[in-house]
Amino acid sequence: MFLLGGQKSSIIIAPWLMAVRTLKVTVVGAGGGIGQPLSLLIRRCPGIDELALHDLSDMKGIAADLSHVSQSGKVIAFTGDEELEPALTRADVVVVAAGMPRLPGMQRDHLMAANGCVAVKVATAVSKASPKALLAFITNPINMIVPTAAEVLKVHGTYDPRRLFGITTLDVVRSKKFIGDSMNISPDEVNIPVIGGHAGITILPLISQCQPGFKGGPKEVQELTHRIQEAGTEVVNAKAGRGSATLSMAYAGAHFVGSLLRGIGGQEGVIECAFVASELTDPPFFASPLELGKDGIKRYIPLPQMSDSEKEALEKLLPILRKNAEEGIQFAKNYLKEKSVSHIPAVLP
Repeated sequence: MFLLGGQKSSIIIAPWLMAVRTLKVTVVGAGGGIGQPLSLLIRRCPGIDELALHDLSDMKGIAADLSHVSQSGKVIAFTGDEELEPALTRADVVVVAAGMPRLPGMQRDHLMAANGCVAVKVATAVSKASPKALLAFITNPINMIVPTAAEVLKVHGTYDPRRLFGITTLDVVRSKKFIGDSMNISPDEVNIPVIGGHAGITILPLISQCQPGFKGGPKEVQELTHRIQEAGTEVVNAKAGRGSATLSMAYAGAHFVGSLLRGIGGQEGVIECAFVASELTDPPFFASPLELGKDGIKRYIPLPQMSDSEKEALEKLLPILRKNAEEGIQFAKNYLKEKSVSHIPAVLP
């Protein structure tokens, strides 16, 4: 049984973390539709001595607003490309919510063309300002953004696969909610691993491993799986071109950041699903359950057992993830070539 994020869904960090150390968290894209609620939810986490908010627009007002929340620690604003590195300096956790949201009818490659440069710029700045930070991306398309960031970190000699994450927690959150509603139980009681990627059929909720056991038949499993996979499109269509999932993504992102902080603080048994560099499957990047620790990924948990239909779905998504990784890596290479960025000696041990 996988306990994803503990027994209860919560972003509140145990008070003992404050006695261990104080931390700096940087939110890149803090002024956006995801960034603002994400920053508010992260602000509630004890143990954060400094919350750095960065965006291209002026962040002073948002920082002042959040600084009035009755929580320990300070909130500091950073604005523009020239203040990105200062925002990242000495950060323990960097969470990236910057970029263009997916619009109705928009293909993932078009989204990558718009958002790939975000991954390059942030990974470059992290390499210079805080190479040992845990770097977590919300920016879509995750399946390509994370390989892009990895390639940039490699060029700068700061790549550590244990410290780079694509946040796929929203797929778990949606699975818990939809399954909980279907079974007429609280979503907090539902525990389910979601593997693969973070788009369409690459999202594979392992309903056969759901705890408590899902009682529905094959048709119900198929319908639930399809809804989980297309939940992002459901929100995009409901917003009628005015954006994508923001509030639910902020909730999921804050939950994942909270788990990273618990791991840094030394709490044992912190398990979350995330899209990371992986050796569990042929594609170099894959989402699966992980145990988090002081240095990011503490342990890669073997893939759970699957039903025959889940095994078949896994085989279908693997080629897509291989292609996505190749595209993300190539994007980074092309971008860096255009900017004439050469290899830089490694700075990490």
